[in-house]
Amino acid sequence: MEKIIGIDVGLKRIGLAFSNGSVVVPLKAVIRKNRNQAARDVLTIIKEYNADTLVVGLPLTNEEMQKRIKHFVTLLEFKGKIVYVDESYTSAEVEEEIKGVIKHKKDGRIDSLVAKKLIESYLCKNTI
Repeated sequence: MEKIIGIDVGLKRIGLAFSNGSVVVPLKAVIRKNRNQAARDVLTIIKEYNADTLVVGLPLTNEEMQKRIKHFVTLLEFKGKIVYVDESYTSAEVEEEIKGVIKHKKDGRIDSLVAKKLIESYLCKNTI
């Protein structure tokens, strides 16, 4: 069964989620001090979950962020399958869904819920 790590790369936080192909769960986000530290922390999680596939959110409307995200992914030196999915509006969707439930946005929980949504989108598109 495919083991997937979802990644929502941001400038301050990196949301993460895991799926074994059927169940998708958000993980603790990585708080970013610098890109090398963040890449090491994300790679540790990828190895811990023995991921085959990375599903990475990519904002189709922001070329600068696309470049930053793709560069960050190269720092992971991941040898498995990497899939980029459109993350447009996913943060807004998640914030609307959890309105009033999560008040502190800076702890990364929202970012990890976005990563969860990225995996769910990937799984929906790859299921008959």
